[in-house]
Amino acid sequence: MSLQDLIDQAVAIETDEVVTSAPSRDVVLPNKAGTMALITLDNGHDHTKPNTFGPKGLAELNKAIDAALAREDVVAIGVTGKPFILAAGADLTGVPKLTDREQALNLGKIGHGVMRKLQDGGKPSFAFVNGVALGGGLEVALHAQYRTVSVAAGMLSTPEVFLGLIPGWGGNFLLPNLIGADKAVKVVVENALNQNKMLSGPEAVKFGIGDVLLDSADFLEQSLLWASKVLTGEVTVDRPEIDRGDAWDAAVARGKGFADLKVSGAAPAPYRALDLIAAAKDNDRDRGFAAEDEALADLIMSEELRSGLYAFDLVNKRAKRPAGAPDKSLARPVTKVGVVGAGLMAGQLALLFVRRLEMPVVLTDLDQERVDRGVGYVHGEIDKLLGKGRIRPDKANQLKALVSGSVDRAVFADADFVIEAVFEELQLKKRIFADLEKIVRSDAILATNTSSLSITEMAADLEHPERVVGFHFFNPVAVLPLLEIIRADQTDDASLATAFAVGKTLKKSCVLVKDAPAFVVNRLLTRFLGEVSAAVDEGTPIPAADKALSALGLPMPPFVLLQLVGLPVALHVAETMNRAYPDRFAVSANLAKVVAAGKSSFYVWSAEGKPSVDPEVEALVTVGDKPSTAEELRSRVLTALAEEIRIMLDEGVVAEAQDIDLCLLLGAGWPFHLGGITPYLDRSGIAEKVNGKRFLPKGVASVA
Repeated sequence: MSLQDLIDQAVAIETDEVVTSAPSRDVVLPNKAGTMALITLDNGHDHTKPNTFGPKGLAELNKAIDAALAREDVVAIGVTGKPFILAAGADLTGVPKLTDREQALNLGKIGHGVMRKLQDGGKPSFAFVNGVALGGGLEVALHAQYRTVSVAAGMLSTPEVFLGLIPGWGGNFLLPNLIGADKAVKVVVENALNQNKMLSGPEAVKFGIGDVLLDSADFLEQSLLWASKVLTGEVTVDRPEIDRGDAWDAAVARGKGFADLKVSGAAPAPYRALDLIAAAKDNDRDRGFAAEDEALADLIMSEELRSGLYAFDLVNKRAKRPAGAPDKSLARPVTKVGVVGAGLMAGQLALLFVRRLEMPVVLTDLDQERVDRGVGYVHGEIDKLLGKGRIRPDKANQLKALVSGSVDRAVFADADFVIEAVFEELQLKKRIFADLEKIVRSDAILATNTSSLSITEMAADLEHPERVVGFHFFNPVAVLPLLEIIRADQTDDASLATAFAVGKTLKKSCVLVKDAPAFVVNRLLTRFLGEVSAAVDEGTPIPAADKALSALGLPMPPFVLLQLVGLPVALHVAETMNRAYPDRFAVSANLAKVVAAGKSSFYVWSAEGKPSVDPEVEALVTVGDKPSTAEELRSRVLTALAEEIRIMLDEGVVAEAQDIDLCLLLGAGWPFHLGGITPYLDRSGIAEKVNGKRFLPKGVASVA
């Protein structure tokens, strides 16, 4: 079947594509180098809607390249993008419409067939990377014979593995053969799995992806001048010889070790990408591209990709329009923030508020020493940002001047938003709010960072309980993007809208949560950890329990997570949940013993970073003689989660199952290839077994 036939078939399937056109114009190059056909990728929207390649967009690019190749007066082809954007890769919105593997296979063949004409067409080709170049956008540049990169270009990467795909239009073959396997593994696998790390323009040139770095002010003009010099022989592009010996194999082995660390074999995409990079050592281009087509087809039809795309959509769309949030016009202005407490969490909050809001932030605590320590922490973190070049000296001075402290809560009299971050003890928090109500204005927001306590009860005795909201961050505050905003029984719309407005300015992804014990993330993690702890108490060895859950590809094993959360915190939340739901949440007697002994972890760690059970912990705990197998423990944990999520949805803790997934993705680092948790419970059959029905309709986060 011809390339055009494949394009025609694919175009017939995709009816809703935002088409990236490929208009071409003639450019007379400097130095009498001749005429270039300059193709500019443009979908007709501004930079907030990047160019993407669907079947129709690839058809447009195909026509433009064919037209340029057919002209004898054209000496070279150039490809660039609209302002700030080259292209953001394939249009993945059309993936759910692919219902059989042959359709998916053809999509890979089309991309390869169109883009490789830049190499095989017989005319020199240039890519002028003026901005964002992700996935297929970077791959179209890789197919060109020469590449210029703007110094202002950001977000250059192959993020496909992060979503459950591979670079499917040449990246696994072209990149290692251009920059070597070591750097290719880093770009394709390690960066993708490391929170989808991107390269800047200068980094891309340093890696060898680009041939020359040019200033952004006159980037296109300088690119055309450079191209003319290449064509006339004034500039020769020398590329380093690629090491095809043991270093290639070592890079792939390193990548597999990294993938094991991140997904524990539970997601196929990184391993398929590494197999393709390994094969690229000896493959020719035809075999390399054909292998990519096969891998791409398999992954497009996989449940992991559909879950990954579902997760991506949640994070990039639903998180920006929180379900149930009041009209933003109701939000009141905030010009000063107060933080009650000056400990580590309070300091993290103060740092976040001053960096994002750039307004006065004042901390209070019981004595001057604690206040000074809290303010000193914030100032020290600002100095670290300055030292790393993240902020300028004038900005550092401005931010430090905005942070102050006092032992007198009267400094909150003119604050619009006051958040408490003290010990998790209900009566203490109630006293603090009672004291604050005598000081702050009647419309000032009183927020609590409680992780599990009832906000309704916290506000019950106040004269104005309607302005109390839950504002639950996750540790570390600067890293985890989730903010659970909790509406207590009497919280009014204006206070809630103000909380959402502040959360958005803090650049957090906000989810509206009902005032229920432990809210969303902590409730589910407590149920999860409770079942694992119970299995250990019954006789399952701790390392075996951790290993049993590795098949899910979770961000860390359960007993490592316990250490991160903090054993006293985990025990406190378990006790809170046990009081609320004693039939489902138990308190591990062994956990209580370990906390009472002052231990911070069940493990000790070797100098090489390998864990082993702390002998002192082993001496403390009492276990039974009924260990669980790995399968039994996985089933137990997942059954408990399916039950708890259904109860939470029935209680109206959040609007929909999607919000549960969003919370776990952003607040607990749950894997994208699981789609959070509910898609996995659906496709494994556990949701229907436990609850009699799926959480999500078929075709949502799954192959139809």
